[in-house]
Amino acid sequence: MNQHYRDRRKIAPNKGATLGDGTPNDNDRVEIGPTQLAFAEWEAAGLVLPNLEAMRKHRWQRLTQHVVDRGYGGALLFDPLNIRYATDSTNMQLWNTHNPFRALLLCADGYMVIWDYKQSPFLSTFNPLVREQRSGADLFYFDRGDKVDVAADKLSNEVRELISEHGGGNMRLAVDKIMLHGLRALEAQGFEIMEGEELTEKARAVKGPDEILAMRCANHACETSVRAMEEFARANVGDGKTSEDDIWAVLHAENIRRGGEWIETRLLASGQRTNPWFQECGPRITQANEILSFDTDLIGSYGICIDISRSWWIGDEKPPAEMVYAMQHAHEHIMTNMEMLKPGVMIPELSANAHRLDDQFQAQKYGCLMHGVGLCDEWPLVAYPDAAVEGAYDYPLEPGMVLCVEACVGAVGGAFSIKLEDQVLITEDGYENLTTYPFDAALMRK
Repeated sequence: MNQHYRDRRKIAPNKGATLGDGTPNDNDRVEIGPTQLAFAEWEAAGLVLPNLEAMRKHRWQRLTQHVVDRGYGGALLFDPLNIRYATDSTNMQLWNTHNPFRALLLCADGYMVIWDYKQSPFLSTFNPLVREQRSGADLFYFDRGDKVDVAADKLSNEVRELISEHGGGNMRLAVDKIMLHGLRALEAQGFEIMEGEELTEKARAVKGPDEILAMRCANHACETSVRAMEEFARANVGDGKTSEDDIWAVLHAENIRRGGEWIETRLLASGQRTNPWFQECGPRITQANEILSFDTDLIGSYGICIDISRSWWIGDEKPPAEMVYAMQHAHEHIMTNMEMLKPGVMIPELSANAHRLDDQFQAQKYGCLMHGVGLCDEWPLVAYPDAAVEGAYDYPLEPGMVLCVEACVGAVGGAFSIKLEDQVLITEDGYENLTTYPFDAALMRK
């Protein structure tokens, strides 16, 4: 029963000083990450772990190169996901989305400074690429009252001094999302504000080798969590008390158990509530011999988004013939569209040559054919032909991009919607479907 103190201080007592992803095996560390459960499942599955130091360096180099290539002095980032990409650090991510208190300046020479919550500058010190920790980027009214302008002026002065030293005095500054007083203060300093989202979305679009390894691990954790949700649903739907929320809660819990972080939406619905799609998961008591459809939108292990969708028929009776047809039509839609994916193909070509859904499903088809994915839903978006805007996405696919291929199939006024989605990696010569979760057998039978 005796256990050495050195082992109590380890996340995995049977491991050495570092874990398989290169991070400290320290049970008291600040840095978040996968749990022992996740590591054990990945080892059993034969997955290769990412090296997080290499992944962080790749992201930092990629962002810096995008700053330099555009002739900017730096990039000032407020979006929590952009800060995560640049630093791999987190701080109250969801709260930060509506109370923006963090900022990150990446200068043209690669020098990075983070402004964090005043009590928590230590949250990014595990990453030596972040050279300074400061505070004072909270430019929202709740936190600053009628003196937001004073705080904005102080922050803008700090940015100007840093750009002078580390950005060659270049006053062309990329900014992604900023509060009104912050924008005015930067412009008063003489900065020319450039489109920061264009820079960060393009940088994030192509994944490095370790990011892809991290995504494979996150995908395994997500699919394992989805399996637990399906098992719960099939065991409990129709018992007269199991709600949609009860089912959805399983996915949340299993994601967190593996070191996942949050789920972006509440897109699980049953029966008639699946049509029209986008009704949010709620207290409806699920019934036997109905459909259950969902979209994970899950921010999982390593902060990687796994965005997959499935529809299940749950019950002893056979599903209606029109539902089986819709399922197989949706499956044909995503698989046919997937076949177009390869490096060099232009995004407008994907729109123009896409599989066409039946007329009865056109009005309620999904908002896009495909979209990028990484730390969340990302650039690019591949529109359906009737929604494509000329010139908006005139770019080729590149190896390392990851796209989610979508289908939503349900007739206006119908009793159900089928929702399917797979996550696909663009390779050097084609594509690899990262999603392995099976399609519901009852709905795939002829």
